[in-house]
Amino acid sequence: MKVLETRVFQGPNIWAHFPVIQLSVDLGALEDWPTGRMPSFVDRLLAAVPSLAEHGCSYRAPGGFVRRLREGDGTWLGHVLEHVTLELQNLAGSDVTFGKTRAIAPERPGVYHVAFEYGEARCGEQAARLAQRLLLNILPPEVQAELPRGAVEPELDFPAELEEFIKLVQRRAFGPSTLSLVRAAEARDIPWIRLNDYSLVQFGHGQFQKRIQATVTSETRHIAVQIASDKEETNKILADLGLPVPRQRLVREVEEAVKAAERLGYPVVVKPLDANHGRGVSINLGDADAVRAAFKQAREHARSVLIENFITGFDHRMLVVNGELIAVAKRVPGHVVGDGVHTIAQLVELVNQDPNRGIGHEKILTRLEIDFQAERLMASAGYTLETVLDAGQVFYLRSTGNLSTGGTAIDVTDAVHPDNREMAVRAVKAIGLDVAGVDFLTPDVTRSYREVGGGICEINAAPGFRMHVAPTEGTPRDVAGPVLDMLFPPGTPARIPIAAVTGTNGKTTTARMLAHIHKMIGKTVGLSTTDGVYIDGRRAVEGDMTGPQAAQMVLRDPTVDTAVLETARGGLLRAGLGYRRANVSACLNVSEDHLGLRGVQTVEQLAEVKRIVIEVASDAAFLNADDPLCLKMADHTRAKAIWYVTMNPAHGLVREHIRAGGGAVVLEEGINGHMITLYQGGAQMPLLWTHLIPATLEGKAVHNAQNAMFAAGMAYVMGVRLDDIRHGLRTFDTSFFQAPGRMNVFDEHPFKVIVDYGHNPAAVQAMVQLSDRLDVKGRRVVVLAVPGDRRDVDVANVAKSAAGHFDHYICRRDDNPRGRAPTEIPELLRAHLLEAGVAPDTVEVIADEPSAVDRALRLGQPGDLLLLFTDQITRTWKQVTKYRPDGSPAPAFSEGPVPMPGALTTTRPDPIDLAEGEVLIRDERGVRLARESDD
Repeated sequence: MKVLETRVFQGPNIWAHFPVIQLSVDLGALEDWPTGRMPSFVDRLLAAVPSLAEHGCSYRAPGGFVRRLREGDGTWLGHVLEHVTLELQNLAGSDVTFGKTRAIAPERPGVYHVAFEYGEARCGEQAARLAQRLLLNILPPEVQAELPRGAVEPELDFPAELEEFIKLVQRRAFGPSTLSLVRAAEARDIPWIRLNDYSLVQFGHGQFQKRIQATVTSETRHIAVQIASDKEETNKILADLGLPVPRQRLVREVEEAVKAAERLGYPVVVKPLDANHGRGVSINLGDADAVRAAFKQAREHARSVLIENFITGFDHRMLVVNGELIAVAKRVPGHVVGDGVHTIAQLVELVNQDPNRGIGHEKILTRLEIDFQAERLMASAGYTLETVLDAGQVFYLRSTGNLSTGGTAIDVTDAVHPDNREMAVRAVKAIGLDVAGVDFLTPDVTRSYREVGGGICEINAAPGFRMHVAPTEGTPRDVAGPVLDMLFPPGTPARIPIAAVTGTNGKTTTARMLAHIHKMIGKTVGLSTTDGVYIDGRRAVEGDMTGPQAAQMVLRDPTVDTAVLETARGGLLRAGLGYRRANVSACLNVSEDHLGLRGVQTVEQLAEVKRIVIEVASDAAFLNADDPLCLKMADHTRAKAIWYVTMNPAHGLVREHIRAGGGAVVLEEGINGHMITLYQGGAQMPLLWTHLIPATLEGKAVHNAQNAMFAAGMAYVMGVRLDDIRHGLRTFDTSFFQAPGRMNVFDEHPFKVIVDYGHNPAAVQAMVQLSDRLDVKGRRVVVLAVPGDRRDVDVANVAKSAAGHFDHYICRRDDNPRGRAPTEIPELLRAHLLEAGVAPDTVEVIADEPSAVDRALRLGQPGDLLLLFTDQITRTWKQVTKYRPDGSPAPAFSEGPVPMPGALTTTRPDPIDLAEGEVLIRDERGVRLARESDD
């Protein structure tokens, strides 16, 4: 059983709309050993993990999985690995249930995809490793003999390994407080992102985000936390307000502690100045020796130690949120109850067998431990671990009632006296905290402290919620909800609008167009695309940023108020979507590209991958009605509305959709050209002639007209006015600085140069069709290439798309051949061009990209058109712009940060002749973009 590959999906993915881990597992010889052939294996499995008996599996009832294990041939070990991995996570406190196991392909027998839900990624991976080790260890000897040497561990102490795994999960999983806040956020449809390996969490997206760390919020004042952390300062502030607090002294030396205790009068309490969770606290100390021992224990947690007089009463935690008392729990220290038979040590073991007790925060209660405090209390009572307590006798192993040391909690929220409520709220306001826990000792919380006494021991700036969410006795309280309502009062936004764009071709241009439209109306746009992440028009990170990491980068930025996320196949297959849903999603088209990679063999499978983006749309899904694979996605979206985009004004389905009041973007034919028209609710809204959109090169670049249609429709659904959409489209072009590598035109040579990143048959065909439409007086020259990881058939289709449309062909390869021989791709292109009837003397092989581009430039004559399909966009653009046929020096070219479309300035007057009322719009490099009238 060998794990070939592990993929961790962060969000919606090909398996589910929540985080999943996918293992590619080769069973090898174990393919011949389903569980039905190994009855002893099933028995040993259930002995090791008894709770597997509760799994329903496909029978959807407890015991269903065991039935699958035993019936007939049983099931294969990939499926068993799935269930065991899930159950190990459940045993560690992660509530996960989803799993699927599927054979990868008929031609690969014994190789499976095993997918399972996880709570925390590294813990999910560790659970799978432990499950794999367990399964191999409990195989029958005759089966183990068929496995490679070293595959089975000779001595696997599974119970010990399981306990270590549970500890790992507890270290990495959210604690009960953080988890309750996350669940409260989910109940309110507030998105969240974990920001580190601990309890730092972002709620909300972009400019609406708030953060929490445990129960400290982004609204918690630092000075208030500092005061609460200083128990001496807290005591003074509360005492000055007349609130009940014990008298105390701060000491740093052991004999100073003894003197302070004698001045205060015994009994006393000794505790660290700034520790938490009851660490180092000793109470009810009656003599100097006890104080000395307690001082030593306290000094392990803080340099300074507090001595205070002991207040008699029960320990209560009073939780105050946003100036209101939310919950009160009576805390009972960890204890055992004698039965006249068992020793204290045995009673502790019996208590720890309670299924509600676990390691750390694994369960609602924590296991009891025999430590310094327990030993001190036993010594004070004259007991040892071998002492047998009388029946019914209660013995406390802790001085404090903290749940983290084995205490229990009883909810008493409804019984608290109004004076005590008012006291807790006043104390928290005095410190200045938004969320705080008041530790209050009183003989009877149902009676006023003015009558029966009592005192505030301390104020906690990060109070635990576990005792309130899951009390040992009494009513559980929703304490996380009020915190979320404080951070996001009802009616206030937590999400920024998200637009997600996918497809085989055009998604980069469409995303840039849409981002430009939003920027033109003053939005701070976060854009993730193939050449980087842009925040408000500036590139923050360079590189292909079309995956989940880039999406989260945008959604985490506190300045962003609108997100436009280009979403590519690679990121979806590698790590999922990275966010739970988008407001508007679009799939522009699906055609052959990247097939044969990451398990996607057919264009239909590719469509299923891209469909994820459509599935998570909430407001509207935009689909290319001219693409059958896109049309089929309409059955899989939960969006409130489906919008169809078509270049065919007579499209029957779209017309029917419009008559029913649905939304559509249609390219209508008119006497002046083609008009982009929006339909919604029976209304017809003409938007813009395509020849007025610079990116269409006067309407000749039909594929960019379609991109503009998608961008316009998405912007409209996102609330942008039609006039603003028109302005956005009229001020967006495909210059290198607005859309690098997307039909960049350079007209300052005697010949025209177009630089494009097209790297699949459909993209090449679109550019070839544009070349045919352009009025070219001279020759047409093309530089062709295909990435090395594409199939031979893709290379052939690229060649066929170009064949017959150019006068000269130069075949090259990318810098990275991706496993191909140095000249393999260009030679294949040449062979297919010749096969398609291209004359041999018009085809050259120049493998190196710069050399191929240089050759094309030197071939250029006045009136020619050079179409350069390029991989290194910036390098090629620099080469084109610096080229001088006469050898004269070229102007300087900067390879610095590229601005996002929309970084515009307006200038007036301008040396170019302008009509009255016109201004000239330039980008920040001074490149003219368009003329606009003041109207």
